[in-house]
Amino acid sequence: MAFKLILTYGNPTNRVFMGCFVFRPNSKKTKISSAADYFSKGNTDSEDSELRFDTCQLLWKQIKCETEQLQEDLNKKLFDNLITFLRKSHSDFRENKTEWASQMKSSEIPTAAVVLGVNVTDHDLTFKSLSEVLHDDVTPFVVSLRSKECPGIKHLLQKLTVQLMGCHIDVDSSEEEEHSKISPNRIRCSVASLIDWYRNITKVHYDLKKTDTETPCKKRMFSSRHLPSPPVVVIFKDMESFTTKVLQDFIIISSHCIHEFPLVLVFGIATSPMIIHKLLPHSVSSLLCIELFQSLSCKEHLTKAIDKLLLTSQFPFKLSEKVLQVLINIFLYHDFSVQNFIKGFQLSLLEHFYSHPLSVLCCELQEARKRVKCLSHSQCENIRRLPSFRRFVESQVSNKQTVLLTDDECLKETTQALLQDLDTYHENYFPILRCLHAFTSSLPKYPLGKQITELYCTCLEKKVWETEEYESAIQLVRMLAKDELVEILEKCVEIVASSPVKDVGIPSEKLEQYLDRFRNLEEATDDQEESISSLKELQKKTDLYHLQKTLLEMKESRRLKKLTKFEMLRFEVVDFIDGLVRNYLVPPELQTLHEVMYFSAADTLREHLNAAPRVALHTALNNPYFYLKNESLKTDAGCISNTAPDICIAYKLHLECGRLINLVDWLEAFSTVVTAAENPNSTVKDEIDDAIHARFIRAVSELELLGFIKPSKQKTDHVARLTWGSC
Repeated sequence: MAFKLILTYGNPTNRVFMGCFVFRPNSKKTKISSAADYFSKGNTDSEDSELRFDTCQLLWKQIKCETEQLQEDLNKKLFDNLITFLRKSHSDFRENKTEWASQMKSSEIPTAAVVLGVNVTDHDLTFKSLSEVLHDDVTPFVVSLRSKECPGIKHLLQKLTVQLMGCHIDVDSSEEEEHSKISPNRIRCSVASLIDWYRNITKVHYDLKKTDTETPCKKRMFSSRHLPSPPVVVIFKDMESFTTKVLQDFIIISSHCIHEFPLVLVFGIATSPMIIHKLLPHSVSSLLCIELFQSLSCKEHLTKAIDKLLLTSQFPFKLSEKVLQVLINIFLYHDFSVQNFIKGFQLSLLEHFYSHPLSVLCCELQEARKRVKCLSHSQCENIRRLPSFRRFVESQVSNKQTVLLTDDECLKETTQALLQDLDTYHENYFPILRCLHAFTSSLPKYPLGKQITELYCTCLEKKVWETEEYESAIQLVRMLAKDELVEILEKCVEIVASSPVKDVGIPSEKLEQYLDRFRNLEEATDDQEESISSLKELQKKTDLYHLQKTLLEMKESRRLKKLTKFEMLRFEVVDFIDGLVRNYLVPPELQTLHEVMYFSAADTLREHLNAAPRVALHTALNNPYFYLKNESLKTDAGCISNTAPDICIAYKLHLECGRLINLVDWLEAFSTVVTAAENPNSTVKDEIDDAIHARFIRAVSELELLGFIKPSKQKTDHVARLTWGSC
């Protein structure tokens, strides 16, 4: 049986009545819907919804695995450097033999300042991975602290003690059993207790090691990869947010016992390492032996994430230019969070498979061919309604058009061929895109962008060869030196050779031939020798007339001279690359059936990700029916319903006022609206009861909390309005 507490209101002027009643629980268990049921619920076209959901789930698992592997690869160098620092600083600090130890004072604490960047929302994942790596390879004693959990030194020591004792509880001894029975709030939090605990735990470890007896608990505690005397690593996740006094007190206390308690600090920094010296005075910062570690910038991280997720034919799902631009704008102008970008990518994937019935074909080519054979007549009609397929039908002869629009079997065969063409298009598209980026990424002023993401967005939006930026880039490429061209061609050969290109129109042999021809060019051509001889003639002594004549002859010869072998070969290479760009970097919107693979609902994505709190608040307060769906709340425009919540009534009344609002007039208007249905014959002069007065005060306080009004210093019985307009 269950008990429920019920509050009942009588007359507004009477007291509140409270009662406790007994209810029997419902014997019928509520059936919990699965994610697939939610996926199908409310979908106007639920055909193949389960198959679409399974395909979406499988594709997301592959994408998630790829992103996690990317995160691990990007953090590997940073983590390896941190592990090396921890091993070196700890061993050198304990033995006091090497140069590192001789540079440190006896009271200095080894400190790693890790600059992670302004993408604060990604720091949790980085520190979580770092804690796992340190716990596996360096020490079992890793503590992570947040500023909001440590407002004072007492709370910091308590968190430190609790997390360390949590590691200690698993050890099999009577002393630890006694500690495990004590609640964390009653643990004595002091540095002396931590020193005693560390001495005991390492002593137990060495005793077990000498006797060659290993217990399961000990194996969980220490591993062969841990250091002999493992340090205690304390990670300050958001170092800038910690109170200065808390940091100072902790560092000073720790410096006095560093010989008995091997402590290593890790500062997570979002801005600059100089923040350490701004927060800590010299007397405290001098107690730290700091080494700086820099992680990969969030922009480079995003570029690599887009490279793994979008600039590959591995995943069939793609984003249109507008959708990709929405995600990039949110990244650049809001949080710089790569994790939020990936979440936006996941939302796009889910929305595509939920809203598009033909997304069932967004899978591997072989599987898509099998699914095409099983398409129903309604799905065939969906294909015929696609704008890209309609353009394809219009380009066919009349007999072929009739067959495609009436015969489902012919349509399925054509769809299989079109999906094959779309797959080949993607396999050719990305190698050529990378080759074009190799040619243009080092040009002055970067006409097509420095990052490949910028070039990709341009190619998605329109035909890149029709833009002025492309013409400018091609002109600059035609002036590249020999060594620059050789280096770029080597990159292009590597790109094309490592990609699964099916089309014979992009042979790596052609690029290798150009590369060999550049390498075999003679250092000095005949034209170069002629220019050298003409320069020697200019250096001879002559009068002004002969000098002018010689300069005119040189100018005329330059105008009429033939191109050198190098210049001819350079033009030939540029024309070859330009031809590849025009053939293979056609925008995806011009490809038939691109709607199957590309998600283009940018407005839907922006609505989900770009919050508009001001509009939402105005809608909720001005039209509560929009959210509550109560028929009694429906009103005509400009009317105020007495059944609406109090805050809605007060809000709509305050919209009719000017900059200053008289509280007495506001209260009388509020009372008039509230009591209109209860007593139609009541007047403003009637006394306002205490209940209505209290409801009005609460509504005004809520509006002040939301930022619509504030107290006014001009008149004590007035409030100032902070917002203007209807929304």
